[in-house]
Amino acid sequence: MTKIDTSSPESVLPTPSHTVGPFYGYALPFRGGEEIAPLGHPGTITVHGYVYDGEGKPLPDALLEVWGPDPDGNLPTADGSMRRDPATGGFLGRNGVEFTGFGRIQTDADGHWYVRTLRPGARGANAPYLSLCVFARGLLVHLFTRIYLPGDDAALAADPLLSRVEDGRRGTLVAADEGNGTYRFDIRLQGEGETVFLEFQ
Repeated sequence: MTKIDTSSPESVLPTPSHTVGPFYGYALPFRGGEEIAPLGHPGTITVHGYVYDGEGKPLPDALLEVWGPDPDGNLPTADGSMRRDPATGGFLGRNGVEFTGFGRIQTDADGHWYVRTLRPGARGANAPYLSLCVFARGLLVHLFTRIYLPGDDAALAADPLLSRVEDGRRGTLVAADEGNGTYRFDIRLQGEGETVFLEFQ
């Protein structure tokens, strides 16, 4: 048996969470990951944007995970985002009926991403928002942020998290309304206009 010296950081072998990727493009994305709303639902909204690096260049290989409550503010309990055929193990995709609230999206060659979901309802004192997790090259640890949707200025002003963010950066958490149920939310990983990211302890 070989003993591994773990007494200093230099002697510990890297694991995937310590190694700069990306490694997730092969197995993590799934067909229809961006289509969270049930097929044909009249309350469907589209949120889209670009992921930019510190130099303002779009990232063609980022991966995003989005979670959100239903329009009543309830957290979905339905499974089904990645259903598999019990006989063959093959991927079946979403059933097109249940709202799971979860999606996983890859950016395209231009760094663009989109998700179709239901407009989230408010939960407690929070203004309605979608939770977002960003995986990208050069990130040793994924990043968490929120996408707040405009429309209720009083709720946004009273939101416990938004009210703690300095004025000049608060806008990086609020999507722009482009009309017809479409919202623009760009993610800047660092540099000028960097998105506010959250740390959970």
